Amino acid sequence: MLNFAALGIGGLFTGSGVASAWYAGLDKAPWTPPGWAFGAAWTTIMLCFSLYMAYLLPQAENKTLLWELYALQWLLNVAWNPLFFHFRKPAWALTVILLLTLLIGFFLWNYRQSLGLKSLLLLPYFLWLLIATSLNAFIVLKN
Repeated sequence: MLNFAALGIGGLFTGSGVASAWYAGLDKAPWTPPGWAFGAAWTTIMLCFSLYMAYLLPQAENKTLLWELYALQWLLNVAWNPLFFHFRKPAWALTVILLLTLLIGFFLWNYRQSLGLKSLLLLPYFLWLLIATSLNAFIVLKN
């Protein structure tokens, strides 16, 4: 539920950002997916991440650290939309998404032995963040 709350809060700050003249006028990467792909991707990602956390939490040796990392992930995830769409600060948003990508990469690497193949549930999140980071970086570099 918390994962989808993050998406909802981020969506509130997106507002008309995707349809705005500002966003439409940006030079975007040629590999930018169609708009519908973002909703489908994030829904899948959050379902998989919820399962990943449900498997990981009972096995985690340091539950406090796990919750702190989860909270940091949540904050970074929520922060990106207002920085990019509301405040129109793509470079700041790039910093946030880079940190988020590194954090999810840490989850993937650090807890892989605890979860085995269940760690693959985190792969959609990590791969999507790599794509999203490249899209954000392209905007920063080309605008």
